[in-house]
Amino acid sequence: MPIELAGRAQAPGRTRTLTSSPDGGVVRRTVLPGGLRVISEAVPGVRSVAFGVWVGVGSRDETPALAGASHYLEHLLFKGTRRRDALAIAAELEAVGGELNAFTAKEYTCYYARVLDNDLPLAVDVICDMVTSSLVTTRDVDGERSVILEEIAMHDDDPGDAVHDIFAASVWPGSPLGRPVLGTVDSITAMSRSSIAGYYRRRYRPGNLVIAAAGNVDHGALVRLVKRAFADIAVDDSAEPAAVRVGGAAPMFAPAKTVVARPTEQANIILGSPGISRLDDRRFALGVLNAALGGGMSSRLFQEVREKRGLAYSVYSFTSHYADTGLVGVYAGCAPAKAREVLDICREQLHLVGTAGLTAEELDRGKGQMRGGLVLGLEDTGSRMSRLGKAELVYGELMTIDEILAAIDAVTLDDVHEVAMALFAAPQAIAAVGPYDGDTSLVA
Repeated sequence: MPIELAGRAQAPGRTRTLTSSPDGGVVRRTVLPGGLRVISEAVPGVRSVAFGVWVGVGSRDETPALAGASHYLEHLLFKGTRRRDALAIAAELEAVGGELNAFTAKEYTCYYARVLDNDLPLAVDVICDMVTSSLVTTRDVDGERSVILEEIAMHDDDPGDAVHDIFAASVWPGSPLGRPVLGTVDSITAMSRSSIAGYYRRRYRPGNLVIAAAGNVDHGALVRLVKRAFADIAVDDSAEPAAVRVGGAAPMFAPAKTVVARPTEQANIILGSPGISRLDDRRFALGVLNAALGGGMSSRLFQEVREKRGLAYSVYSFTSHYADTGLVGVYAGCAPAKAREVLDICREQLHLVGTAGLTAEELDRGKGQMRGGLVLGLEDTGSRMSRLGKAELVYGELMTIDEILAAIDAVTLDDVHEVAMALFAAPQAIAAVGPYDGDTSLVA
């Protein structure tokens, strides 16, 4: 059974061994005063460590006036603290060959580094310094504003990226989940230093943080490093780890049809429906279905759209999972004149899967893709660190690799057919970006 990670089950200052394997790999978890959590996995045979600080805040937590604040703040934390300026933050880790980066998602943010095992103390000190003691100065806010506006422009210039944002905005109008993680030109232009600094103070609290590490790491030594890094941070000793996000009322899915005119050579299209939430019991069946439908060169969509008819270079299916909802859809990039034909084929394949399910051969291929992707991904310490951080922060449970593999193997043809019937019978939405001059006949 998955290991529950609820903070109330573990007193502050105590350490639990969550899993251990015959090859020496051990996962341990410590809860510190203030609700700060430290979780690590010892990976035998490696000389590196991936270290990350996960924050339970993302673009979903923003008001319209603060749209893009989580990502804006991610940039600003690299600009300087009381102890380091921007150059020192980058140079200290690069001087030892380390990698330092961050990313913002709709429900969390992560700051991470990958270093040699001997340099873990440096990585902990630098990243924790950034997360706890960023200055967020007016000069840095104003200077980074133009950088983020350029990032938005670069993102919008790629229609393959832009169409995903357009799709989310059209199916979840008015919801934070429908807004782009980067924010908008208007929201970023208007955002003040005081509003970003207030967001930082409210959201970056110990109880909302998870420290995760994987590689050649000793858990006790890691905990001591983290305690030292947070020694000057005032905490409420009675505070507990923040609860796993449950999302509240899921936003209603709007079966919209949206065409955005752009002077592109290709039409970029998404056809999608409501999906399932992150902890839905059907997620493994949907994962197998997604792999077989559009997850590789042997998938139905690739074979029907590209191999048999040569209608598109890129075609794939995708799923997105959040605390209380999700999306499932198909993307294709094709010549504008062929867009209607591509859409018809995609609709036909979704209907066929929804009515007849997969073949036994497709089921086996889908399971194989999921198993291989999982195990091969975990050859990397960064992937293992991410698994721990997400388990603690957004899942609230840690499944062992064997448990995940068993859950994949347990998926049946009936399981896949049931989830396909449920999802592909729902109203569908379409978003398209291409040289259509406002012509909506593509989605009629």
